[in-house]
Parts: sequence; structure tokens; C-alpha cells
Amino acid sequence: MRITRVFTAFFESEKAGGLVLILATLVSLIIANSPLQANYIALWEMPMGSHTLVDWINDGLMAIFFLLIGLELERELYNGELSSIKNATLPLVGALGGMVVPALLFTLFNFGLSTQSGAGIPMATDIAFAIGILSLLGKKVPASLKVFLTALAVIDDLGAILIIALFYTKTISFGYLLGAMAIFGALLILNRLKIHSFWPYAIGGILMWYCMLHSGVHATITGVLLAFALPFGNGSKTSVSYKVQNALHLPVAFIILPLFALANTGIIWSGTAQDNFTQPVSLGILAGLVIGKPLGIWLFSRLGSMLKICSLPSDLKWSHILGAGFLGGIGFTMSIFITLLAFTNTTDITHAKMSILLASLLAGSIGFIWLKKTLHK
Repeated sequence: MRITRVFTAFFESEKAGGLVLILATLVSLIIANSPLQANYIALWEMPMGSHTLVDWINDGLMAIFFLLIGLELERELYNGELSSIKNATLPLVGALGGMVVPALLFTLFNFGLSTQSGAGIPMATDIAFAIGILSLLGKKVPASLKVFLTALAVIDDLGAILIIALFYTKTISFGYLLGAMAIFGALLILNRLKIHSFWPYAIGGILMWYCMLHSGVHATITGVLLAFALPFGNGSKTSVSYKVQNALHLPVAFIILPLFALANTGIIWSGTAQDNFTQPVSLGILAGLVIGKPLGIWLFSRLGSMLKICSLPSDLKWSHILGAGFLGGIGFTMSIFITLLAFTNTTDITHAKMSILLASLLAGSIGFIWLKKTLHK
């Protein structure tokens, strides 16, 4: 199977980024439970204008992360693995199962409770961590499995973006929302007029982000909209889309996502494991990511194949899809991000974060061990 240079670069950057994320998370957890705890927490809550440092990271820098996600999704839709219906159908069907089943399991544990709004938490896959774990298996990983997992994670992220936009929106200020949409429309017109200078889009993107921030719709959605407004052309190296995507890989992987991890995983351990992991929100996340993800991805993919909607690549087995499904259970970045939107109660947020970390560790470990054994067969 031919893998484009852009895909290879994306895979390699996410692979290294996943390892950096692990390090950032460990550092954050250690410092948050050390004598430096108070200073560490205060650092991220430090006021910077009308927002705190962590707000700027979550609402500002993460919009750049979503810009990269949008650019990658656009490239996959136009020139990549998702541009072919044949290639796109299997990860699309698998991703659908990987969103529906975890959400149902979470709801089963939290129905009627204040935490039921967290159903979107176990629906997302962290691309960096999932690909980082897959890369540890080396050259024995079939190219089609890399493509399947990457496409699955990208589609998952699209689902998460839609969920954020539809279900985690505060009271809408239609004036600001209309302003954001007007700017988006203007950027699309610039695209149609074949304006290839990056700066008009950058300035428009910043103004659109400001309007979106005050509209009630989460500001990070701006990143995705800007991605589709940037000129793509034929996707060549000279296109604005390619240049921006290429320029963002390293900053996102080695600065933005590690900062997000440092700012949001400083979880202070308190209480017993029984107290922390037996709450409905904790059980829902653990069941959703560790059981729901692999079950949903494998089951929907298998059903899709039986119904002739999609087909399994010749170099893959269904056991490989199950292994990829477990890696899909590594929610981390997107799951934590949705947690911060879903809950306001500090205790619920802490329980959710701890469960996300444990579930991601379990799902990643099981997926790695499973694939290490099945790829030999």
C-alpha cells in the first residue's frame, strides 16, 4: 500500500509526540503530588489578562492543535486514505462503533446523574498516544494497520469536534457567532479568489477565534474552520494548506500538547483507589475506553464487512483490528479536553481525569501486548 510522504511525516511526528506526552504527564503527576504542589497549581491558575494561563492553553493554544487536526482531516479527505470510498469505509465504520458503544456504556453507569453529560469523554482517541504505542512494535506493523488506526483517530477527532460544537456549547451569543461566521465566509471568498498569502487568513483566523470565544461555542472550533478556509489546491508542497500543516507538526507535538498535559494532568491524589475508581463517572470512563472502544471498533467493522459495506485489507486479520481497537481506547488529550467542558464540579473532574489516565494506560498496554502476539502469527 502506498503511503504518502505527508502521512509518513504525520505518523513520525505523532510517534515522537506520544513519547513526549508520556513524559510531560509523568512530570505533572509527580510535581502535583510533591512539596511543590501549591506552587505548581498556582502557576497554571496565574492570571493573564482576563483569563488564567490554563485558559489560554485550553482555549487558545488548543485551537492551533485543532487547526492541525482540521488540516490533516482535509488532506485525508482530498488526497489521502479517506479520499477513496473503499479505503475510508472500514475506519469510518469502525470509528462509528468506537464512538457509539463507549457512549452507551458510560450512559449505562451515569444515566439520570449529573455526570451523564460526560458521555462524550470515552468517545475520543488520542492520535499521538495511539500511534506512539503502535510505533513501538516496529517494522512488523503492516502499513494498512497504520493507515487504519490513523484514519480511525482522525475520524474520531472529527466526531469529538462535532460533539463539542453540538453538546458542550454554553449559552450562545448570536451576535458574536454571526460575526465569526461572517469572517469564516470572508475567508472562504478569499480562498475562491485564489488569495494564497497566509497572512489574511491568519488575521481572519485570530478575529474569528475572538468572536467564537465570546459566542459560547468553544473557541477551538475556529481551528477546524480555518483549516478548511485555507487554500488547498492540489495539495502540493506549494499550497498554503501544506505549508501550514508542515509548519505546525513540531510545535503542536513538542510544545502545545505537552503544555496541555502539564497544565491539565496535575492531579492531586487523595482518598483510596476504591473511592476514586468506583464512582459512576469513573466506571463509565473505564468501561467506555477499555471495553467499549475495542468492542465497538471491532464489532462495527466486522458487521460492516459481513454486510459488504467495507472489506478487510489483505494484509490484516480481525485480531489486528481488535488490537487497534484497544489502542483506540487511549483517550487522553481529547478525553481530558471534553471532561473540562462537560463538568464544573472539581471532584467529578478529578475522578474523570484519574480514570482517563488509568483507562488509557490499560487500553494501551492491552493493545500493545495483543498486537505483539498477533502480529507474529
